[in-house]
Amino acid sequence: MRAPRPGSVRPLVAASWRRSASVDPDSTPEVTLGADELDAARRSGPLATLLPIVRRLLLDDSRAAGCIVAVGDAAGRLVFVDGARHARRAAEDMGFVAGADWAEEHVGTSAPGTALRLDRPVQIRSEEHYATAVKPFSCSAVPVHDTDGRPIGVVDVTGDDRAVERHTLPLLAATVAAAEAELALATLRRPDRGRTTAPEDAELVLLGADTAVLRVDGRAVALSARHSEILAVLATAPGGLPAADLAEAVYGDPGATVTVRAEVVRLRRVLAASAPRVTLASRPYRVGGVRTDVDGVLAALDRGARLQAVSRYPGPVLPASDAPGVDALRDLVRSRFREAVVSDGSAAALLAWAGTPDGAEDARVLRALLGVLPPRSPRRAGLVAAVEALDGARAAARPTWRPGSAW
Repeated sequence: MRAPRPGSVRPLVAASWRRSASVDPDSTPEVTLGADELDAARRSGPLATLLPIVRRLLLDDSRAAGCIVAVGDAAGRLVFVDGARHARRAAEDMGFVAGADWAEEHVGTSAPGTALRLDRPVQIRSEEHYATAVKPFSCSAVPVHDTDGRPIGVVDVTGDDRAVERHTLPLLAATVAAAEAELALATLRRPDRGRTTAPEDAELVLLGADTAVLRVDGRAVALSARHSEILAVLATAPGGLPAADLAEAVYGDPGATVTVRAEVVRLRRVLAASAPRVTLASRPYRVGGVRTDVDGVLAALDRGARLQAVSRYPGPVLPASDAPGVDALRDLVRSRFREAVVSDGSAAALLAWAGTPDGAEDARVLRALLGVLPPRSPRRAGLVAAVEALDGARAAARPTWRPGSAW
C-alpha cells in the first residue's frame, strides 16, 4: 500500500509522516524483548518504580473506558500492556504487545513513538497513524524523565476516540508527574548517592518569594534582596556580564559600577561562609555551581509538560524587585508560559495557567480559554467579565491625545 503523504493534517503529524517515509506502512512491529528481558525491565530500574504508579492511577479508568495502558522504555519498546480485554485482543492484531518495538523510526507515527521522538506529550487520532493496521485506533502518550531530565520511558493510553479525549492527556501528565516525583525520591534513597565524583549544584530559588534562597546540602541560605537580584541576573547569563552591564541590570544605571563591585564583594563573603561550592568570578562577572528553579520550570515547558510546569510555579521571579534584569527575567517566564499554554490549546493547560495570579491577568490566555470551553460552561461568565475588566484597565492606561498636546 502507498505510504500516507502529508496534506491537510496537523503540522506535528505531517512532520512525523515525513520522518517515517522509509517505513513500510503495511508492516507490523517486531518483538525485540524476550520474556527474561521483560521481567528484568519490570523488576529493576526506573520502570520498576513507574509501573505500580501507572497501575494504581491509570489502569482502572482505562479499563472502564474500553482502552489499554502501555508503558515503553526509552527506546520505544513496550514492557507493559494491560487494560480492557476486548481492546487488548484487538491491539494484538497490530502488534501492540509487550516486547514490541514501537519507536517512530520502526513503525511510523504513533503516540508512544512520536512522544519519545519529540520528547513531549502527543495525541494521535486514528487516520493520523502512519501504519495501516493502527488506523482503527487513537492514542495519547507522555514521556517520563529522570531527575536529570533525560527520557527513560513513555506512558500511553490506546483505544477508540476516548483515548484522545481532552481529559486523557492531563490524566497521563498527572500520572507521569507522580512517577517522576517517586523516581526523584528513589534517587535520594540510593545508598551510593553520597559517593558521586562531582558535587551537585546548589539551587537558587527565585519563584514566588521577594528574596531568594540558596539550597545547599539540605540547608536553606536566605539572601538579601540585592544579593538575590545579582545572583538572579548572573544565573541567567552563563557567559557572564561586564561590571557596567551588571550595574544596569541591577540598579538601572550602567555608571553604578563602584556600587555593584562593593555588593559583589559582600556577596562573595556570604557564599564563602555558607555555600562555598557556588563561585562568583570577575571580568566578566559570572556565577558557577548553581542552578535555579526557573531552569526547571522552563525545561518542563520545553518538553511539553505544561501541567507539571504550572504545578512548579508558585509565583513570579522575585516579585518585590524592580531591578531591570529581574523584571526582564520575570517577563520572559510569563511569556514562555503564555506561548506554551496557548499553543498547546488544551483546556487543562489553559485552566491551570489561568488559575495562577499571572495567568489570571493575561487577556490572551483568558480569550484562548473561552475558545475551548463548552458553550454552557459555568466558567464562561467569569472569564468574560475578567477579559472586559482587563481590556478596560488597558484602555484607561492608554494616553489620550488632545489638541495642542504632545504624546
